[in-house]
Amino acid sequence: MSTQATSATGASGRFQTAANLTHESAKGALDAGLSRIAAGATEVDCAPLTHFDSSALAVMLAWQRAASARGASLEVINVPFGLASLAQAYGVDTLLTFRH
Repeated sequence: MSTQATSATGASGRFQTAANLTHESAKGALDAGLSRIAAGATEVDCAPLTHFDSSALAVMLAWQRAASARGASLEVINVPFGLASLAQAYGVDTLLTFRH
C-alpha cells in the first residue's frame, strides 16, 4: 500500500491514510492530504493506519489547520488507540476532532 494519504472514498469528502504514517512518509502524506482538503474533503479515515509515530500527529495538525483556513472542520475517524493515546500524551488531543 502507498505511504501517502491518497485514497479517496467517493464524493463524501473523505480520504484515507495509508497503513504507514511515519517520519519517512510524512511529507508525501501531508501533500496528498492537503490536496484532498483543498478539493473539499472534511474527513480523514485512519482505519488503514497500523504503523505511525509522532509525525502522524504533526501531519494531522497541519491538515486541521488547512481545513480551518478554508472555513471547514476536519474530522479524523477510526483513530487507532495508540495514536489517540499519543495525542493525549502530547496534549494535542483537544486540537484534533477524533471520532471513533
